[in-house]
Amino acid sequence: MDPGGVGGNVRRTVHRHLGKVVAGTAIAVAGTAVMVAVTLPGTAGADESGGTGKAAGSAQQAADGVGAAPGVVQQAPAEGEKGKGRDPLTDDETKRVEQLAVNQQFLNSSENVDGKRGPQRLDVQLADPNPDELDNPNAPRRADVTFYDYKDDTVVTKTVNLDTGKVEQTGTQHGVQPPASHAEDVEAAQLLLADPLGAGLKADYKDATGNELTSPDQLLLTAMIYKATPGRQSGVLDQCGTHRCVRLFPKVKNGPWIDARDFVIDLSARKVGKLTG
Repeated sequence: MDPGGVGGNVRRTVHRHLGKVVAGTAIAVAGTAVMVAVTLPGTAGADESGGTGKAAGSAQQAADGVGAAPGVVQQAPAEGEKGKGRDPLTDDETKRVEQLAVNQQFLNSSENVDGKRGPQRLDVQLADPNPDELDNPNAPRRADVTFYDYKDDTVVTKTVNLDTGKVEQTGTQHGVQPPASHAEDVEAAQLLLADPLGAGLKADYKDATGNELTSPDQLLLTAMIYKATPGRQSGVLDQCGTHRCVRLFPKVKNGPWIDARDFVIDLSARKVGKLTG
């Protein structure tokens, strides 16, 4: 099913040589993708991404990599503007904990969605106080920073004490797939465009705009995590769930959605597959 349903009012009817009417709604068919008008939860704004809240904001701040140049140890980041108590993290605090959470060892041993050195940032959230600090108005502020390490398909969460600048706890999980970050949405679109299975997406974009689709920057992107279901996908996607895989919901800027739901991008293996049922 469509994640948000097909809207009652189609934003735009795209006329094509293969266009046809299905179930009372104009759906234009070209190649292997279908143009539809849909409403996806939480995608009304221009800054559309697969993450939620901080994952779609703070995780985008350094989408191309983490940390300093090879062999360079960063200086401790400046504290900047600080919040109090249970106030939301300030922008300065968010930037600072992202830096504090990645030491040189973690930087050198991990890999992001582009295959570069350093983990992929996913999310930064204010951490809950310890049980013995619940009634303490001066309890230290902490932040949980979540990364995905593509080197071994691991979710890594680090708890950073904003008062001391120390990482107090590190947790790792396998087979857990938090919402995708904007950087991952973009990389998934890039992989789809470079694959023969992306031909229908390109054809639909050209029918809608008259222009060639050559870059993810031409689209507004939303992605949802996909986990393998027996008999549902081609063999190339059987590892989805252990691998990090997404389905894309691309939208022409100021235009209609393009239905690419049949395609799954395995970001860990950097492969594209098609659902079979």
